[in-house]
Amino acid sequence: METHIAILPSPGMGHLIPLTELAHQLLLHRRLFITFIIPTATGSPIKPQNDILNAMPENISSIFLPPVSLNDIPEDSALETRISLTLTRSLPALRQTLTELTRDSVRKKPSALVVDVFGPLSFEIAKEFHIPAYLFCTVSAMTLVSFFQIPILDQKYACEYKDLPEPVRLPGCVPVRGSDMIEPVQDKTNEAYLQMVEMTKMYSLAEGILVNSFLELEPGPFKAMEEGDWCKPEIYSVGPLIRAGSENRTGEGFECLKWLDKQDVGSVLFVSFGSGGTLSQMQLNELAFGLEQSGQRFLWVIKSPHQKSNASYFNAKSHLDPFGFLPDGFLARIKDRGLVVSCWAPQVEILSHGSTGGFLTHCGWNSILESLVCGVPMIAWPLFAEQKMNSVLLTDGLGVAHRVKVDGNGVVGRDEISKFVKSLIEGEDGRKMRSKMSELKGLGAMALSQDGSSTRSLLNVAQKWCE
Repeated sequence: METHIAILPSPGMGHLIPLTELAHQLLLHRRLFITFIIPTATGSPIKPQNDILNAMPENISSIFLPPVSLNDIPEDSALETRISLTLTRSLPALRQTLTELTRDSVRKKPSALVVDVFGPLSFEIAKEFHIPAYLFCTVSAMTLVSFFQIPILDQKYACEYKDLPEPVRLPGCVPVRGSDMIEPVQDKTNEAYLQMVEMTKMYSLAEGILVNSFLELEPGPFKAMEEGDWCKPEIYSVGPLIRAGSENRTGEGFECLKWLDKQDVGSVLFVSFGSGGTLSQMQLNELAFGLEQSGQRFLWVIKSPHQKSNASYFNAKSHLDPFGFLPDGFLARIKDRGLVVSCWAPQVEILSHGSTGGFLTHCGWNSILESLVCGVPMIAWPLFAEQKMNSVLLTDGLGVAHRVKVDGNGVVGRDEISKFVKSLIEGEDGRKMRSKMSELKGLGAMALSQDGSSTRSLLNVAQKWCE
């Protein structure tokens, strides 16, 4: 009978997608049966998750837990609070599901429960069933170091991080300004801060942590975790795991690939803020004028504006026609060198296209890895979660991105946008970053090769599960 692994993703496509890629990678090396157990909140769209899960191989199945209500929590609650509460309120259903799985006559009891960065809330239940719990880190090794350090820093600093006079020095990492630490710790009076401190204390209870990064990309953080007495679990580098391109290249979303076919090599800037990121109306206007002013070719995935930068995290679909929010005459003025598409585009296919020369990104870790695998340098425009920390890694640590600067109103101005777009596509800085990204692309491919560091690491943990 095949070894059975249960996987519990947190809400959000950014958590589900890398875990499905982990499942694919495991199946390349081991004969396994994998069950995805999906927590949901009332009103969350299930179709995008279903589309991904239904396309998985037959020995990967999925169970959707009953939706939980979040109607009793304030509208302005932190994103991390909503994610944590969805998981917490799904724990009774998880217990029931694991009870049923352990009694299943067709499958063995799960040999491991794999959760993501919000999943330690489920460790106690895994312990009840004597199932080893592993954490899959959907963020960088640098961010994982910061997670381990949060309880330590909580004791060290009484003030807010943004008020620290000196950068925070995380073991093995480039220095980080306090204001660039992860968003949930930026307000110590917010419930999300206390939740983060308590949850990161649980990381040491994991049997092991699989990180969607690779040794050659982040040698400092991986070495610090291996040597530090503050990091108890064994760390496995298993990345870069990214979503494969779609086999079905038809439909409106793929029309942009035909447009890219007509453009010069490396001449197009791809602009996308991921499935969860949104801009305000003022910022959307400045971005439009900045792209126009740059004189460069661009492909922009646009969503309707919202004051909250993570407004589309739980629902990636925009309910309003985003084209109606563009400046008057914009589409007519840029029609010969720009293409604007609504809400969604095939990101991996675009980044791997020869005409794509740069990526303006919100710095979500999945998007960064996709850009890295395709060798495309970036303009870093972080919005929420750990994205500011990711931008520090890209600019100060790796030297493969420009980072935009916001003004006193929290807006990135058109001149700033135009300057960085020009520099990335046709400037000397862009050429240097492209060369560095090409080098990292090669190292990433080597890590996932037959005898690469990530392949060996993944085989090591898979062997433990199969034993």
